[in-house]
Amino acid sequence: MTPSSKITSSHLSRLAIVYLRQSSMAQVRQNTESTARQYGLATTAAELGWLAEQIVVVDADLGVSSRFGSERDGYREIVAKLCMGEVGAVLGLEVSRFGRSNADLTRLMELARLTDTLLIDADGVYDLANVNDRILLGLKGQMSEIEMHFLLGRLHGAKLAAAHRGELRHPLPVGFVYDDEGLIVKDPDEQVRRAVEDLFAEFHRTGSALKTVRAFHETGRLFPQRAWAGAWAGTIKWGKLTHARVAQALKNPTYAGVYTFGKTREVRRVLPDGTVRSTRRRRAREEWTVLIEDHHEGYVTWAEYLTTEARLAANNTQRGARPVREGSALCQGIILCGTCGGRVGTRYSRKDRKVTYKCAEPTTRCRTVTADTVDDTVATLLLKTVTPQQIQVALAAADEVIDRQVRSHRAAELAVERAHYEADRAERAFSQVEPDNRLVARTLETRWEAKLAALAEAEAALATARVVKPAVPDHDALQALAADLPRLWDAPTTSHRDRKRLLRTLIADVTLLLEQDSDAVRIGVRWHTGASDELIVERRGPGRTPPQALAIVREYGATHSNVQISKMLNDAGLRTGKNLRFTPRHVAAVRGIYQIFTPRTVAVQDGEISVKQAAQLLGIPADAIYNWLRLDQVPANTRAGRWCIPWDAQTQEVYRQKVAGSFRLKPNPPAAGVR
Repeated sequence: MTPSSKITSSHLSRLAIVYLRQSSMAQVRQNTESTARQYGLATTAAELGWLAEQIVVVDADLGVSSRFGSERDGYREIVAKLCMGEVGAVLGLEVSRFGRSNADLTRLMELARLTDTLLIDADGVYDLANVNDRILLGLKGQMSEIEMHFLLGRLHGAKLAAAHRGELRHPLPVGFVYDDEGLIVKDPDEQVRRAVEDLFAEFHRTGSALKTVRAFHETGRLFPQRAWAGAWAGTIKWGKLTHARVAQALKNPTYAGVYTFGKTREVRRVLPDGTVRSTRRRRAREEWTVLIEDHHEGYVTWAEYLTTEARLAANNTQRGARPVREGSALCQGIILCGTCGGRVGTRYSRKDRKVTYKCAEPTTRCRTVTADTVDDTVATLLLKTVTPQQIQVALAAADEVIDRQVRSHRAAELAVERAHYEADRAERAFSQVEPDNRLVARTLETRWEAKLAALAEAEAALATARVVKPAVPDHDALQALAADLPRLWDAPTTSHRDRKRLLRTLIADVTLLLEQDSDAVRIGVRWHTGASDELIVERRGPGRTPPQALAIVREYGATHSNVQISKMLNDAGLRTGKNLRFTPRHVAAVRGIYQIFTPRTVAVQDGEISVKQAAQLLGIPADAIYNWLRLDQVPANTRAGRWCIPWDAQTQEVYRQKVAGSFRLKPNPPAAGVR
């Protein structure tokens, strides 16, 4: 390129930046000629008059797309140097290298105009202070953006058409390969297939992704992984199975023989600094662009995939799920508090192995209850409900539902048959019309299309009716299971997790409502059918205060201290709920639970007043009297942990002299109603 008159000494005294960019790393590896041409722009800058030490090559954006919202460190570096006035010219192979987005290019042009910076490409030198150059460069930027729009539109249209046919290739998960005809088949390597089958079998057995990982680690089994890039692209590597790999495999519908496309969408957001960030978000299954069932042979069925998806969602505690655990608490995860409406957690005591249910966020009215009190009651209700007689009633209702479904299926089949007849009739009428009679042909064609649309709707209705057909187990097997359920429930080989899973298949949740001053607890059981039962049981020990001891605390709590009451309880031969002797701490705990308090502002005996009442009578702060009492400067009695002042004439005179002798106290008039 020959020197231009637009290049002045001011431009030559500053840096010349050569900007390199290619949209992907595949282009960098394969289109080496384009990369070499862009590096050759450094020679062009030298020919235009810049010294070698003034030429800066910025190649940080090789392999980075210039689409709107993409992060380009090299472009950000150029903008920073431009704003600091250090750049005389920016060289690029073509305008599109600066930015496929017209907004990015316009921003660069405006900064170049303000800082007197030239933009140079293979077609010439552009001075943004010149309106003609600005119009020309802006037009080229718009053409570049429009060109990209049409190219992407054509490419996406071709991809979408191939995806609807199930022929668009995409990276396959381990366990699948493309055959010579481009079809998806299972990997011919038996070791790879066996590893994938073991993964799904272990998850089906354990019901947990984490336990699947542990099962592989305990047996020393490895899991394959296919490399997708680099020199080892396409090869299989073996390593330890991780939780992320298990979750990725279980959530991939390809393993269910399903072809999918369009499971994610692009979301853009503007950051506070003005930059635009693009991210990918998952779509709901109903919004997937393409979903073709039975596209290829899978490792699991589509129904098993949906069951696995539901099980993973039930195991996700971060989204509020409460899966079954190994502990002995039967109602763990499905128990609610009827007082505050919150979830009830499970507490295991290491000291005495006691299991209790306690609110996760308790209020003052919430109470703790032992797990045995609730679990035994709910288990008894379950075993009484699931009887052969009840199963017979349920099966009769299920048979009625099946008959109703069969009748609806038959109606849908007849509708499809009639729609077929109407469509064939319309086709025959259209085929017999003379081609020259266009008016009649158009009318018959429209009628034929309407009949075909009605046929498609009838077939869709029939397919929907067949999908929602309920699955009813074998009658004899279900009745045998109901008769054998008590033995199975109490069998030592039945784990706590198995009992919890069985309970959750029938019971939706359990609600506890504890009365404030009662040993009874109401248990509400809600079944999955919508029915509910309410049971009232007595709360069990250990830990329950005997009624006789509670009556003594209530009677003497207002006049006796905790030490005195504990002595009275022990003398009466009473023990705590854990069969221990009463101590002042036990009495204090009973006071706190049953709210047995004694107000400190009430005199204990006649003729005595409290410190607060004396302060009101004297018109001084109560702290002053407490200070005198601690220094033993005024008379008072202590009873039940309180100061009780005998308010006779002699004592009143002593207190009034203390008030008069203090230069700090300024008595106020006595409060109204105090005498």
